[in-house]
Amino acid sequence: MTDSGRLRSAASPEIRRMLLERREPPRPAWKAELDRITHVDLAHVVMLAERRIVGAETASTLLAAITGLREEDYRALETVPAPRGLYLAYESHLIDILGDETGGVLQTGRSRNDLGVTCLQLALREPYRRLSEELAELGRVLLERAHEHREVLMPAYTHFQAAVPVTYGHYLLGLAQAFERDARALAQAGELLERCPLGAGSIGGTTVPINPGRTANLLGFGEPVRNSVDAIATRDTALRLLSTAVVLGVTLDRAALDLLMWSSAEFGLVTIPDGLVGSSSMMPQKRNAFVLEHVQGKSAAALGGLMAAASAMRGTPFTNSIAVGTEAMTHVMPALDATIDAVKILRLAYDGARPVPGAMADRATAGLTHATATAELLVRQGVPFRRAHHQVGEAALAVVEGRTGSLGAALEANGHLPAGESADLRPEAVWWAAEFGGGPGPASFRRCHEPLTLRWEEHRARLTKETARWGEADERLWTAVSQVHSRTRHTAAVAAPDSEEDFHDEH
Repeated sequence: MTDSGRLRSAASPEIRRMLLERREPPRPAWKAELDRITHVDLAHVVMLAERRIVGAETASTLLAAITGLREEDYRALETVPAPRGLYLAYESHLIDILGDETGGVLQTGRSRNDLGVTCLQLALREPYRRLSEELAELGRVLLERAHEHREVLMPAYTHFQAAVPVTYGHYLLGLAQAFERDARALAQAGELLERCPLGAGSIGGTTVPINPGRTANLLGFGEPVRNSVDAIATRDTALRLLSTAVVLGVTLDRAALDLLMWSSAEFGLVTIPDGLVGSSSMMPQKRNAFVLEHVQGKSAAALGGLMAAASAMRGTPFTNSIAVGTEAMTHVMPALDATIDAVKILRLAYDGARPVPGAMADRATAGLTHATATAELLVRQGVPFRRAHHQVGEAALAVVEGRTGSLGAALEANGHLPAGESADLRPEAVWWAAEFGGGPGPASFRRCHEPLTLRWEEHRARLTKETARWGEADERLWTAVSQVHSRTRHTAAVAAPDSEEDFHDEH
């Protein structure tokens, strides 16, 4: 049922999918883990063949078996026991079907340690990409709505009290600027995703003459392993992504709270469409902006994840550790996923929310938000600010107590302001004149909006470039796999029985 009586439409499709509907069981996590393991394995085997560490025919057979498992979604492994973990069960399966002379060479020059942290680096790309994209969309919406509502007068609040006149667009622009810093911080944390730990072995590298730069290139990383201890002992990429999400989450929570308050009947400054609110199962008059409460809850997940992950890492030696590499990392993905949801929900809310200009203007006027500008007018006439502050304060009291109709009238009656001088002290005139200190005035708004728009465009361009590089690396990898196969077929066709040695000699 879409019509609840009070609400005439159902929740928006995106909100339904995220918060209300049953989600289909996801693909088993172990298969997603094997996706990453086998992806790394393909690059590793290609490199071993290119370095003549493993024979061409052996490499081709191994690559074909790994590719076959991927194509059939690991069906052959669904009933295979894993008493010593997923990777060893998978490797044992390869040995069983190929023999140890082929399946048993997979870990040459490598450990589960460097494989595991490399897979983590690959896994973190997806939440990093999604969070970056959602944040960029939030920035776009805020900038568009800021420009649209740049002349809609509203009171800015301090200590939950009407303070000075601004515009709704000015407020939204402030959010866009704060979130842009989060986008920059996220990009900086994402730079650590360029590091490829593969080749570090268990923690001391390897004596096998591998080429870490080649595997890094095939996997889309920007740089190979530099120090094996650092590569194995640290998981700071995850921690820094979580740290960024924590700071982002604070702003998400505060922005959600503002919209919750302003959309309530007590404020009535903003309306939120039916698709983003819910009714009550018992109270038919209710119109609950429940999605914003989800923002508040989900934006806290990164704080919990960071605390749990960092706590698990503390008190461990700077080396390979289950507490660091396994237990601490269990908190990372759920926290990042929750943050992604929080950003998306807030974007939907601010995209759909509409200001109520009349209510905003009334509150700006009733709240005497032009009082500060009135004191500043007296200052420009030579009155010291503290004296002007006191005089306007007395005038405000007179208005509140009903002894006069306006600040200007009270000041004129007390001889503090010449008659007619207060004509331009209406809140709608004050915000327009607030061109200094990053105020809401038209020229000041443009000075912020235009360069900020460019910075958000740069974020989107950077992300597009990053994800394109990962896609290009995938193409390089599959091309390299095909080349190993084709070289093997060519050698088999033209070479003597010792063709595998010929391949080694030629390459």
